[in-house]
Amino acid sequence: MNNKIRRKAVVAEVGLRDGLQSISLILPTEKKCEWIRDAYDAGMREIEVGSFVPPRLLPQMADTAELVAYAKTLPGLFVTVLVPNLKGAERAIECGADLMVLPISASYQHSLANVRKTPDEMIVEIERIRKARDSAGSNMLIEGGIGTAFGCTLQGDVPSSEVLRLLQAALDAGADRVSMADTVGYADPAQVRALFTEARAIARDALWRGHFHDTRGLALANAFAALDAGITRFDASLAGIGGCPHAPGASGNVASEDQAFLLESMGFDTGIDLERLLALRNKVVGWLAGEETHGTLWRAGLPKNFTPAQANTAS
Repeated sequence: MNNKIRRKAVVAEVGLRDGLQSISLILPTEKKCEWIRDAYDAGMREIEVGSFVPPRLLPQMADTAELVAYAKTLPGLFVTVLVPNLKGAERAIECGADLMVLPISASYQHSLANVRKTPDEMIVEIERIRKARDSAGSNMLIEGGIGTAFGCTLQGDVPSSEVLRLLQAALDAGADRVSMADTVGYADPAQVRALFTEARAIARDALWRGHFHDTRGLALANAFAALDAGITRFDASLAGIGGCPHAPGASGNVASEDQAFLLESMGFDTGIDLERLLALRNKVVGWLAGEETHGTLWRAGLPKNFTPAQANTAS
């Protein structure tokens, strides 16, 4: 590979939403803003700062509007939020985030348990959100996030044909982007490569991200398989915090620092300073004392012969 030609890859930090919503501790807003700032200073340029859900259900997400406002002051930062319905989308539009993700479980049972709607009712919700977005004159992107794409702890098998049907339906309903998630950690690399390849044939560049949980230790292997299928944007959570309440024994998301290291080691330019990201990890772990954290890079640190992609491109 020519060291002067490096493909770009994105590690999108989702710990502030997918991570913090899964733990009982409520991190103060000022600490969340510090997390956003430090992640930005480490080179991250896409951060999911929270979700617009009722505070009585998820008090950890009650300050999402404040976090969007703060994050939007950082030049070039792509600010995303999760919205479960039209009401949440209206708040996201009002706050001016760059992208809202609507979770669509391919598992019928998981969808009912997670958002109290069927998968097809969530597709209808995309149509309503698209109309509201367009009526408001907003240029915010809408992403249909197809969850439980590789299996479900409640339902078991999830046919790939159903995943692909919902992916196409989300695009037809007005989603600008789609993604797929191994919500409960059931995927293996062969499944991931095959399904992402099929999905890209349908959605092309509109399929732009993978979201993997490390429940059974395969998150990085699955990310590699998605990369092999042409995906270069990955969700990840600092220190691997997070998980799914419907996945017993879940060990959280793939760690942001591990995901970035994988990509940089393979010659992809993430723009991330891994030393600074590891320093932020240590800080966040301190804030979350007593909570379970994960990841491996922090234990041994960077190899002595590691050269980040940015250094190669500068040569």
